[in-house]
Amino acid sequence: MSTHRVAQVAEAGGRFEIVEREVPEPGPRQVRIAVEACGICHSDVLFVNAMVPGVRFPVVPGHEIVGRIEVVGPGTDDVWRVGDRVAVGWFGGSCGHCTSCRKGDFVTCETLKVPGWAYDGGYAEKVIAPADALARVPDALAPTDAAPLACAGVTVFNGLRRSSARPGDLVAVLGIGGLGHLGVRYAAAMGFETVAIARGADKADFAKQLGAHHYIDSTGDTPVADTLRSLGGAGAVLATAANSAAITATVDGLRARGELVVIGADVEPLGISPNQLLMTGKIVRGHPSGTAQDVEDTMAFSALHGIRPMTEIMPLGETDAAYQRMLSGAPRFRMVLTTG
Repeated sequence: MSTHRVAQVAEAGGRFEIVEREVPEPGPRQVRIAVEACGICHSDVLFVNAMVPGVRFPVVPGHEIVGRIEVVGPGTDDVWRVGDRVAVGWFGGSCGHCTSCRKGDFVTCETLKVPGWAYDGGYAEKVIAPADALARVPDALAPTDAAPLACAGVTVFNGLRRSSARPGDLVAVLGIGGLGHLGVRYAAAMGFETVAIARGADKADFAKQLGAHHYIDSTGDTPVADTLRSLGGAGAVLATAANSAAITATVDGLRARGELVVIGADVEPLGISPNQLLMTGKIVRGHPSGTAQDVEDTMAFSALHGIRPMTEIMPLGETDAAYQRMLSGAPRFRMVLTTG
């Protein structure tokens, strides 16, 4: 019997342990991936702490997976072959028959298969994934660079390109952390007049290094919305910060028919009144991650424009230490596990 290593949590809120498991075989329309890198996303907390229904323990999280196909299951489309470089992100497959899927909106599938929730994720040396979850990885991207793009990258990239803003418009990115540092770079590369918003004057130089044309210190004397209006008003605000009060503070800085795109998760409600939206036709929209094709598009754009996430890399054997470091908020900015 051949085995492989996985990093698992045995009970809700537990610590990670490295165990040996039998190497699984793919079923119909599935592949087995030899994992090379897997990002640690803050969303993994949902599964480690059983904060969503249906989590089964022991749990192996990980939905920023990059590796190579090593076995192709029966019935899988012949576009996928052994040796292909692939990624699997938050979109880990869809049912194909719910209303969303029948409309082609696969990422809002009613039973979306998120790795680490619907099946064992990428904190492992091997993973089984549905073929419809696979995205091709460009040769120009190293596994440790590609992995965070499968969730963090595609979320901000897709949020920007699906917004109502167009090249040349003023676009603000709220927060320049794990999501926002990529958001600023994508916004600038897409041709937006880019505003970075964060706490503290000391982040201004870093924001400019990322490509921002303007920086707003949200702790300064002038309200964020007033500063945005002084720049002409934002066509879109990409809210990556998980802070409802900070998100709310940007709304009045939108121009007429401007769009607030919310991707930062917070349990507190947004403090927005209908009157802030009605007369100027402003839009507030939640944005999910993206399909496998969206992941491919994100990676291709990143390779073309030389955009890479800022990462800290640790081996699979140190998963617990890497996960705890992610929880501390210390990394600049994405933790990535490797199996090499």
